[in-house]
Amino acid sequence: MSQRAELLVDVAAEVRDFYDRYPYPPPVESLDEYKQRWQDKQRQLADFHLFWPYRAYRDDHRILVAGCGTSQAAKHAVRWPRAQVVGIDCSATSVAHTKQLKQKHDLGNLQVYQLAIEQISDLGMTFDQIICTGVLHHLEDPDAGLNSLRNVLNRDGAMQLMVYAPYGRAGIYLLQEFCRHLGIHPTDPEIKDLLVALRALPEGHALQTLLAQAPDFRDEAALADALLNPKDRAYSVPQLFDLIEGAGLRFGRWLRQAPYSVNCGVLARIPQASRIARLPSKEQYAAIELFRGTMARHSLVAYRNDCTTNLQLFNDDWLNYIPIRLPDTMCIQDQSVQGRLPAGKVAVLLNRTHTYRDLLLLISAAEKRIFEAINGRRSVSEILEQPTSSAIDLASARAFFEKLWSHDQVVFATPTLAA
Repeated sequence: MSQRAELLVDVAAEVRDFYDRYPYPPPVESLDEYKQRWQDKQRQLADFHLFWPYRAYRDDHRILVAGCGTSQAAKHAVRWPRAQVVGIDCSATSVAHTKQLKQKHDLGNLQVYQLAIEQISDLGMTFDQIICTGVLHHLEDPDAGLNSLRNVLNRDGAMQLMVYAPYGRAGIYLLQEFCRHLGIHPTDPEIKDLLVALRALPEGHALQTLLAQAPDFRDEAALADALLNPKDRAYSVPQLFDLIEGAGLRFGRWLRQAPYSVNCGVLARIPQASRIARLPSKEQYAAIELFRGTMARHSLVAYRNDCTTNLQLFNDDWLNYIPIRLPDTMCIQDQSVQGRLPAGKVAVLLNRTHTYRDLLLLISAAEKRIFEAINGRRSVSEILEQPTSSAIDLASARAFFEKLWSHDQVVFATPTLAA
């Protein structure tokens, strides 16, 4: 065995041992609340068409959850009861917890294997959708891992990826280096001492903001995963595009687009907005990551580079699109915003999953009526034919629907699905 191969085996064993001792995310006892939430047909429609705007809705696809942890594969099996879900993980502990959930919730559509991502082809299966979140950055060779996943993705399948981003995790990397300097290891006593130390961090430390936003740092497994994981790297936007393109994949969209858009939030109002908008898309995203400065992870949808799907939205058929609200959208028009809105605006749209507070969409009375007419069944044309929508012209309507999409308020099912 070559020296590099031995290194890969050693790192994989070390990561596997780490997650056997500190499974992450922390195990859950029940998925009943999760199941109840996913009974909502609109939620299922929105989730499907986020990945496949141009495909007819189906709920019997084959899903791989690569690096499924303690519950992620079980959650997808609950979410899509007619789908065939396969979960793999290197950790025996995580696989055991997933199997417990399978048995408890009678998930006959779930198969679970203790298997490294690089060995996924051993199953002899291909998949319509692959979910790989929080995993690639813990591999010794992320390129090999992603190539393995691409090889089992069907030609028109979709892949959801999440990797760490460097700038928002600066405080974490400072503390990781602190732990290495002191020889701190992932043991229960050392982790308890770390929790004490974190409460004494100096004011203004780069980790303080993240600690305030992530209460799960109080959990020992979460703390161990963040500060004591034996393998951890992060990807800037340019590095992430190099990773996916090197694996034969195409960027589709960010899972949540607004934080990366020059047309949303504070980015649309800075003097440099027009200069950013003139850049190619990848360079826009890279510039915005630098300006925002606190992105801790990147979540995206990718496709094979030979897929036949047209990924370009807002073509001449836009009037036939069927808008579907994302489940975390909110329309606020109560006393908390009244009196503080600019003239002509009557409400605020926001997505509760956004962590940046500037990503608000202020809407007029006419726009609010259009938004309220979205029910996941009507096309844009049918919505604009409603008597309450007559006060807006076609150009303004198109601009509004583009804003809804870029602000993560809606996804679209497109013309081929309207028949």
